[in-house]
Amino acid sequence: MKSRLFLTFPQRILGEPLLYTLGKDFSVVPNIQGASITKDRGLMALELSGEEAEIQRAISYMKEKGVTVEVMPQDRDVDLR
Repeated sequence: MKSRLFLTFPQRILGEPLLYTLGKDFSVVPNIQGASITKDRGLMALELSGEEAEIQRAISYMKEKGVTVEVMPQDRDVDLR
């Protein structure tokens, strides 16, 4: 299964290796589709591949860390330009 997500990272966690943790501690494969980072926040379009339960665990983890997670419809393209 694949899930497309739009993530907003608050400034206080921009230096944390969240994507590394997703790939290491969860049975998911993160694939960055696009990103924009400023000193105040980070925006990212991310595709997660894996079993549905693991994707949901990864989403819960990101939310616990303070990331705003929006699940995108599968047929919608995200352009961060």
